[in-house]
Amino acid sequence: MSGSADRERVRRSARQIGLWTGVASAVVIASGVGILIAVILATSRPQGDGRVTAGPGPGGFPVGNPDHIVVDVDRVLPWVIILGVVGVALLGVIAWFTARRAVAPLEVALQAQRDFVADASHELRTPLTALSSRVQILQRRVARGEGIDDALERLRGDTAAMDDILTELLLAAQADQGPVPAAVADAAIAVPAAVELIRPIAEASGVVLQSELGSGVSVAVPEVTLTRLCTALLDNAVQHAPHGSSVLISARFGGGARRGFAEFRVADRGPGVRVEDRERIFTRFARGPETGRRRGFGLGLALVRDMATRYGGSVGIESTSEEGTTFLLRLPLAPPRGR
Repeated sequence: MSGSADRERVRRSARQIGLWTGVASAVVIASGVGILIAVILATSRPQGDGRVTAGPGPGGFPVGNPDHIVVDVDRVLPWVIILGVVGVALLGVIAWFTARRAVAPLEVALQAQRDFVADASHELRTPLTALSSRVQILQRRVARGEGIDDALERLRGDTAAMDDILTELLLAAQADQGPVPAAVADAAIAVPAAVELIRPIAEASGVVLQSELGSGVSVAVPEVTLTRLCTALLDNAVQHAPHGSSVLISARFGGGARRGFAEFRVADRGPGVRVEDRERIFTRFARGPETGRRRGFGLGLALVRDMATRYGGSVGIESTSEEGTTFLLRLPLAPPRGR
C-alpha cells in the first residue's frame, strides 16, 4: 500500500472514531440528564397546599402557588451521585474503546511489517543456501582445474531467481487487497526452475529430485509465484526426506470436480505428519520435529497457503504415513489462449 493510501486510511479511521466518540458521549450525557429530570419530576411536590394566598411567603414566593414545586435535596442527591459515577464509568469505557480503535491501524501496520520481514527472510534464505552450495561447487572445480562455465550460468540463474522473488515481495507489500491481476505461468518452465534451485540443497542432503510434468499445464498465477510455490514445497520435502531417498514433483490437470484446476504433487519418503500437526504446519512459525538439517522457521508452508489462497487455489496434505507424505497444491487453470 502506498504512503498516500496509508494516510487516507488513517484519516478515514480518525473521522470514524471521532464521530463514534461524539455520538456515544452525547447519548450518555443525554441519557443521564433525562434520567435526572425524570427523578426530579417523580420526587417533587407542589409548593404549599395548592391554595393561592395574597402576599409573598418565605423566600419571596407566593404561598400556595401551584406553578412552583418543591424538590427534596435528600431524595435527589443520591441519584445525582449515582448518575455521575455511572456517566464517568461509561465515558471511561468509551475512551478505552476509542483508544483501541485508534491504535488498530498502527497494529495492522506493525504486523504487516513483521510479516514482510519474516516472509522476505524466509523466501531469500533458500536461494542464498543454493548460492552458497553453487559457490562451493565452483571453488572445488577451480581447484581441480575443471570447467566452470555451467556453474557460472547456474549462479546467474540463482541470482535472477532471487531478484524475481524480491521484486514480487515488494509488489505484494505495496499492493492493496484488491483484485489480483491476471497472469499465466507454464508448469514446464516454473517446475524445472524450482527443481534447479533446490538441487544443490538436495544433493547436500543426499536426496534425488525427480519430476513428472503433464503437457500444456498452465495456471493463472505469475510465473515467479508458481516457482516460489514449488520451491517451498520441494524445500520442505527435502528437509524431511531420508538420506538416499527421492522427492518427486508432478504437475497434471485436475479431474472430476477439480477439472478447472491444475494439481501439483510433491511426495517425499519422510516419517510422515502426525494427525495433530496436519493443519498446524500451515500456520506461521509452526515447525515439525527437527531433522538435524537446516533449521526451519515454520514459514514455508504458511506462505504456500497464503499465496495459493490469494490466487484462488488451495494446498493440503493428500496422504501421509510412515512411508512418506504427499502435498497437493491446486491452482486455477489459465484461460485458453485467444480468449
